[in-house]
Amino acid sequence: MNPDFKDFLLIKTEAKECHETEIIQSLWSGYGKISRIKLTGAAFETVVIKHISLTQANAHPRGWNTDNSHNRKVKSYQVETNWYENYNQLCTDDCRTPQFLGSFSQAQDQWIVLEDLDTQFPARKQHLSLPEVKACLKWLANFHGTFINEKPEGLWEIGTYWHIATRPDELAQMQASDLKNKAKVIDEILNNCQYQTLVHGDAKVANFCFSNDGKSVAAVDFQYVGGGCGMKDVTYFLGSCLFGNECEKYETELLDFYFEALEIGCRDKFTSEEYKALEQEWRAMFPVASTDFTRFLLGWMPSHEKVNGYSLKLVEEVLEGL
Repeated sequence: MNPDFKDFLLIKTEAKECHETEIIQSLWSGYGKISRIKLTGAAFETVVIKHISLTQANAHPRGWNTDNSHNRKVKSYQVETNWYENYNQLCTDDCRTPQFLGSFSQAQDQWIVLEDLDTQFPARKQHLSLPEVKACLKWLANFHGTFINEKPEGLWEIGTYWHIATRPDELAQMQASDLKNKAKVIDEILNNCQYQTLVHGDAKVANFCFSNDGKSVAAVDFQYVGGGCGMKDVTYFLGSCLFGNECEKYETELLDFYFEALEIGCRDKFTSEEYKALEQEWRAMFPVASTDFTRFLLGWMPSHEKVNGYSLKLVEEVLEGL
């Protein structure tokens, strides 16, 4: 452990001693690691440390190690630090996140110190039951409701890791198609929504931590949080935890559930008529947001399992409507 960071951590947590007990995961493309740290004599028994080391970056697992890729990641870690320092404390128990305990930087290294969510949310899942899907949708609805109309200062102006302006390499790799020709039009439609919020930006199932009974969740990884239509998070999340045929089968039920939760999450911010206008706009944006993500996949990894009959059907519907 870096001795200067160790001194910072001991002072910040008022611990007598600390040591790394587990590397939870390496960061994408070798930009550091996430570790669990055992504390002695502190209020927290353990904390989680996200250590970003820009000097350790190596080849991208799929070969996208370009300047665009590197610059996007560098900004994403700046955004995540800004998120934890300035926005995270606004999240309620209905959109639970890890408590931010501090950050430390030195040269090209950055450390973010977070509450260890495993004490309350120890389970990680890949494929979800419908009640578990709804627990995550409730989190997203409350997150979007909490930050509706919030200006993304210090965050991504337009959130999500697949936003077209930050993905010129992948767009260039797309085969010629009507979707490629209209990609920027689709982006503009989403960006020009009347109702904007903060989107998580990488709301895949792997970034949700579950209670043992699966009834409550917390979320992590805020590298791509920024402004946008909430449907970007919703369509991306559903594709991460359900197969295409399940997405199609349960689409109406799950969207209805999300909007019921969103209405509750927005109850202090809109009149009934204003909320109806928001819901009408965002329901129309669901297939558009799905099409936008499929556009990214078709440039990044056309063989991805998320490019399936359901997602391509939504693309066709959107393109026909333009």
